[in-house]
Amino acid sequence: MRPDYGPDLPESPGWTPAPGSAQEVRLEGDWILDHAMEIAARLREIPEGVAAVDASGVRRIDSAGVMLLARFARQRSLAVDALRFSDRHTALVQVIDDVADDRPTRRRDYGFAAALERLGRATHAVGRDIVELLGFTGENLVKLLRLLRQPRRFRLTATVAHMEQVGLDAVPLVALLSYLVGAVIAFLGSTILADFGAEIFVVELVSIAFLREFAVLLTAIVLAGRTASAFTAQIGAMKAREEIDAIRTLGLDPIDLLVIPRLVALLVMLPLLTFVAMMAGLAGGVTVGAFDLEIPPQMYLARMHETLQLRHFLVGLSKAPVFAMVIGLIGCLEGMRVQGTAQSVGERTTSSVVQAISLVIIIDALAALWFMNMGW
Repeated sequence: MRPDYGPDLPESPGWTPAPGSAQEVRLEGDWILDHAMEIAARLREIPEGVAAVDASGVRRIDSAGVMLLARFARQRSLAVDALRFSDRHTALVQVIDDVADDRPTRRRDYGFAAALERLGRATHAVGRDIVELLGFTGENLVKLLRLLRQPRRFRLTATVAHMEQVGLDAVPLVALLSYLVGAVIAFLGSTILADFGAEIFVVELVSIAFLREFAVLLTAIVLAGRTASAFTAQIGAMKAREEIDAIRTLGLDPIDLLVIPRLVALLVMLPLLTFVAMMAGLAGGVTVGAFDLEIPPQMYLARMHETLQLRHFLVGLSKAPVFAMVIGLIGCLEGMRVQGTAQSVGERTTSSVVQAISLVIIIDALAALWFMNMGW
């Protein structure tokens, strides 16, 4: 990249101390490829204490001069604005700065120290994500409580629309998966219990397993993959098109407008979907009992009525609001973190699904241990 120099003869590059400042130098002459060796020599002569370089007095400069100055700034650990160029050279400097990241990346180091460094960076990133999620959770809880004092902020139409997308449209998928999983659990349980002549206990196995764990966990995993990704993609696309910035410019709160309706929709619909999953799973157990174990449906339902306790149903249903908050907050937060490119939208969508499913399973495991130790 060489600009048109014109008919003037080239001048040697040089520098002089800036008047009144011992930490600034001014460049002069032609900082071009023809004087590359002289440029390197002049830069080595600059004292160590210099904190700013004024290149606005340079008569001519090309890409070689700009890159040598940029390398000098990196070696001296100068600030981003320590190099000042004239307006006629700004375009060239900007182009070189834009293409600097297109250079081939360094080969990855697979040594122990490099692995330890990557582990530390990953741990720091996870810790930062946890702090950011906790902050986002607190902000949303405060604004949810604010709705009690200012109900006019609540977006009823948007909430109902999200309830349809989140809940009603997911009923066939949740019911089908729960029915099939219930049938599989009943079939596997009966295979093992048959060795002890206790096939009838498959009623308790399916009922307790589905009411306490499988119904709410299956529903949460389905919604984590289906709804969290949708929330991230929707909000991320708005972030990429700068619609969220426009919302703030209009004096509106993106949390009230975009996040709260989605959270409320999940908080309402996830418990209802969990109930549907419970009924579908129990129906799968009844089907296997009737067609494979020769347990009539009346006998199956009568034993379930005798042995089943209400606390199993309440334990399973109590997890649903927690999972709804986790799925909604992660999906919306990852959408807010989109940087503005299509690649960023895809990365954040994948991240939201992985985080939501992982956190749902971790919370469910901890809750199961806690309820077991409490005797519930």
